Amino acid sequence: MRSGHHQHGRGTPPEPTGAAGAAPPPSSGGQGPAPDSGGPAGPAEERGARRAVTLFPVLVLLAGAAGLLSPSTFDGWAPSVPYLLGVVMFGMGLTMTPPDFRGVLRRPRAVALGLAAQYVIMPGTGWLVAKALGLPPELAAGVILVGCAPGGTASNVVTYLARGDVALSVSLTSVSTVLSPLLTPALTLLLAGEFLPVDPGSMTGSILKTVLLPVLAGLLVRLAAGHLVERALPVLPWVSVAAIGVIVAVVVAGSADAVRSAAVTVFAAVVLHNGLGLALGRAAGRLGGLDRAAGRALTFEVGMQNSGLAASLAAAHFSPAAALPAAVFSVWHNVSGALVAAWFSRRRSGEGRDSAPA
Repeated sequence: MRSGHHQHGRGTPPEPTGAAGAAPPPSSGGQGPAPDSGGPAGPAEERGARRAVTLFPVLVLLAGAAGLLSPSTFDGWAPSVPYLLGVVMFGMGLTMTPPDFRGVLRRPRAVALGLAAQYVIMPGTGWLVAKALGLPPELAAGVILVGCAPGGTASNVVTYLARGDVALSVSLTSVSTVLSPLLTPALTLLLAGEFLPVDPGSMTGSILKTVLLPVLAGLLVRLAAGHLVERALPVLPWVSVAAIGVIVAVVVAGSADAVRSAAVTVFAAVVLHNGLGLALGRAAGRLGGLDRAAGRALTFEVGMQNSGLAASLAAAHFSPAAALPAAVFSVWHNVSGALVAAWFSRRRSGEGRDSAPA
C-alpha cells in the first residue's frame, strides 16, 4: 500500500493505532492497486489487509486484559512507553518514501482539505464529547488528546479495503505526522487546558523525540538501504504489534481501578468520538467536492487516530487514567474502520462513475 512508484506497499507498521499483523497489500505503481478504479485486488492482497485489521485489535485487546488482570506484572514499565513508541515510529519511517510527500504537491487542495478536517473535526468533537458526557477531568483531557493526535496508518489499510484513494491516505498520514509537533500541543492546550494543566513546550519536546526524529531516522535508513528494508517490511508490523501491545498493557495496568469503575463511560466516549469523526470526515469530503475514492480516504483519515501517541503523551504529561481513552480507541477504531470499509466496498458495485461522491 503505497503511493508513488514503488512495488512494495507501506509495510505499515502501524503506529499505535494502526492495523497490523500483516503488511498491507503491495501496490503496482501509481495509486497502488487502483483502489477505486476498476478491478478488484488479488485474493492474497485482500487476505493480508483483512488479517491486518482483524488481528491487531484482538492482540491489543489481549494485552489490555493482561494489564487489567495482572497489573503488578507491569510495575515500573511506564518509563519504557516513550521508547516503545519511538520503535513504532521508526518502523513507520522505514515504510515512507519521497513519493508520499510529493503527493502533496500534486494534489494540494485535497491534502489541505484533509489536514484541515483532521485537525479541526477530531479535536473539536473530542471537546464536545467530553462536555456532553460530563467526563472527569483526566478522561476529558485524554479524549481531547486523542482528537489532537495525527492520523494513524491503520487508515491506509482500511482505505485500501474500502477501494478508496490509498495515495491520498498515505500522504495525509505522513504530513499530519510531520506537523504534529506544532499542532498537537497547541490544540491540546486550547481545548484540554480547562480540564488539566498543559505544558505545550514539554509536549512538543516529547513528540519531537518519540515521533518526528524516529520517523525521519527511519526515512533516512529507507533511502540509504532500501533493498534491505524491503526485505524486512513483512516483519515490521509484528514488531509494532508487540510494542503497541506493551504500551496498552502498561497504560491499563497503571489505572486498573479506573478501568473497572469507568469502563462503560470511556467506551461510550470513544465510540461516539470515533463515529463522529468518520461521519464528519465523509461529510467534509462531500462538501469539498472530492471524488468518491478521495472522499473515502478522508473518512478514515479523520476518524482513525494515532492513539498510541495519545496514550504515550497522556501517560507522560497527565496521568495513566488520562491514557485510557487512547488505549480503548486503539482497539475500537480498527473494528469500526473495518466495518465501514466493508460497507463502502459493498456499495461500490451499485455506484456509478469514480467521480461520484463517496
